[in-house]
Amino acid sequence: MAIEILMPALSPTMEEGTLAKWHVKKGDTVESGDVIAEIETDKATMEVEAVDEGVVGEIRVSEGTEGVKVNAVIAILLEEGEDESALKDAGKGDDNAEAKSDDKAEAKSESKSQTSSGASGTRKLEDVPAGSKAPPPPSRDGDRIKASPLARRIAGDKGLDLKTIEGSGPYGRIVKRDVEKAQPSAAPSKAAEAPAAAPVDMDDPLKAYGIARDRYEVEKADNITRISAKRLSESFRDIPHFPLNVDCRIDALLDFRKRVNAVAEKDGDKVSVNDILIKASGLALKKVPAANSSWIEGGHIARHKHADISVAVAIEGGLITPIVKDADLKGLVEISREMKDLAARAREKKLKPEEFQGGTFSLSNLGMFGIDSFASIINPPQGMILSVGAGEERPVVKDGALAIATVMTVTLTCDHRVVDGATGAKWLQAFKTFVEDPMTMLM
Repeated sequence: MAIEILMPALSPTMEEGTLAKWHVKKGDTVESGDVIAEIETDKATMEVEAVDEGVVGEIRVSEGTEGVKVNAVIAILLEEGEDESALKDAGKGDDNAEAKSDDKAEAKSESKSQTSSGASGTRKLEDVPAGSKAPPPPSRDGDRIKASPLARRIAGDKGLDLKTIEGSGPYGRIVKRDVEKAQPSAAPSKAAEAPAAAPVDMDDPLKAYGIARDRYEVEKADNITRISAKRLSESFRDIPHFPLNVDCRIDALLDFRKRVNAVAEKDGDKVSVNDILIKASGLALKKVPAANSSWIEGGHIARHKHADISVAVAIEGGLITPIVKDADLKGLVEISREMKDLAARAREKKLKPEEFQGGTFSLSNLGMFGIDSFASIINPPQGMILSVGAGEERPVVKDGALAIATVMTVTLTCDHRVVDGATGAKWLQAFKTFVEDPMTMLM
């Protein structure tokens, strides 16, 4: 029987991706473990390995195809002794493998109904007061309704409007059990629906702004840029941001780094200022644990037990935030080695999903570009992000007299739902202490 190769889910939140490249062609023989394709998600390009052996009978999704749904059939393998006649019914019947796979996924989500896995890792609602139940997050993402393929098919058979159904799956996704217990209802009033956005005339997309077409060029944004734009827009729109600023004198830190590198360079290592700031951030999160939090829709707060620092790294097409996990527990040389490896693989788009999803706090440093200070947009569901400016010599008052010191301005952007001004200020106070007296990080 012909074997269907399905679009894999490379992360818990992935719903679609781009089939970037095929490593096989029709007629090739593949064995289990062979790399057959590369899939591009919002932040990385991952290799896909064959789990069965056979001959490639058909490539159903060509290279460069965007928006390929998870569990869609992308290719067909013929088993030993089969010819192309076996392709006739492949991918058909029983609502194809997508529905079958969805049944398994839904069964798994039902068995773990008290846990949801997202960008900050696994969130357990153990601290929900007895007798209460947190409502699931919205199942709608803009105008798109999050629903499994099987749920859509059942809803269509029953004549149900998915807009009227509340999802109980991960992230409010509508799943099989939701549509099975739902009853047909009247369609929502058109007057209540938001007006559809006017289609963009791609022949002259900026005409409404009075910009002549011959004065600009239009290029299609890549997958990373589109997803980043969507998520940042949602974050800035839905999260109540507020910034806190503080100046840190870093002369002691620079001297500390010099002494550390005098030893580390003997083994070929070199600790950067950013590595020290990652360590200081992790220690400050441990000292002020209330700041290490995330908002959970439905009125709950996740208090993280680990200081996992997401570090902004510029890549072609946008940013990615590889994670230094348990940064408070690691030495500076270990952090330095880990960041060099993560940054290099990030630029090659070779990070695994768990290496850039799941941080509890973010750090973004633009000091190397000469930026004095800036405020970043929060990386949800994290509660804070630190923006680091350049260290520069400034006049300061020391012991009642004017002096010169190397000063670095940092801005802590907070989600006011989980980190209020006092909590954010306590975290900055702890961070500043570690930065201005780095020997305290070793105690």
